[in-house]
Amino acid sequence: MPMELTDTQFERYARHLILDEVGEEGQEALLAAKVLVVGAGGLGSPLLLYLAAAGVGTLGIVDDDLVTLTNLQRQVVHVTASIGTAKVMSAANTIRRLNPDVRVVTHNARLTSANATKLISAYDIVADGSDNFATRYLLNDATQLAGKILVSAALLRFEGQLFTFKPDSVGPCYRCVFAEPPPPDLVPRCEQAGIFGALCGVMGSLQATEVLKELVGIDDSLAGHMLLYDALGSTFRKIKLKRDPDCKLCGNNPAITDLSVHNVIS
Repeated sequence: MPMELTDTQFERYARHLILDEVGEEGQEALLAAKVLVVGAGGLGSPLLLYLAAAGVGTLGIVDDDLVTLTNLQRQVVHVTASIGTAKVMSAANTIRRLNPDVRVVTHNARLTSANATKLISAYDIVADGSDNFATRYLLNDATQLAGKILVSAALLRFEGQLFTFKPDSVGPCYRCVFAEPPPPDLVPRCEQAGIFGALCGVMGSLQATEVLKELVGIDDSLAGHMLLYDALGSTFRKIKLKRDPDCKLCGNNPAITDLSVHNVIS
């Protein structure tokens, strides 16, 4: 249930409250919301910071990695003193210092087909900040089957992608766009190809924007589209997507009805 704002919260969220699209009711909805963020890395860092600053009441963080020196070029939720610390704990400490209104739930674990359904069930919206295709497809399938909204972003070198998938709409799922994961050696990861650090800030902030829009109930959703960003060319492209009636997950005759197809730990 939405909660009434305190005097301190009226001051903290004043710039939200004067927006007609947010207002007091929208801010109360944010404070009552629960968002699961998968990955506390390049995307998860700005995503978590902006969701926390906006007053999202409960933030769950899933990650099983430790903070390393190479992370700090782009993963702005972590600091030098956090090197060697679990990313979920480092991120939680930063969030608590930023906004004590936010309840942080840490899941120091790798997302798998064994725990995905239970983790997702406790949250309103899932945000995918992972860095591998196994997790991306697992989250797509798990959220579709659970009826949860998924806001997913991906990036490499100087380019980023952003999606919002709504299971209860006529829009597509991730498998409608990319039916199967690419071969493991076809698309390099950031440790192989590199990543422009500030790109993470752009895409993670865009991802946070779409999550907040869904929580507040702003009608102009990204669902049904793919947003592409090219940092080198300073260009955005918004591409309309269609549901694939032959999709294995959300098509007319789905072949995927549970998560048993994910037999590889991401």
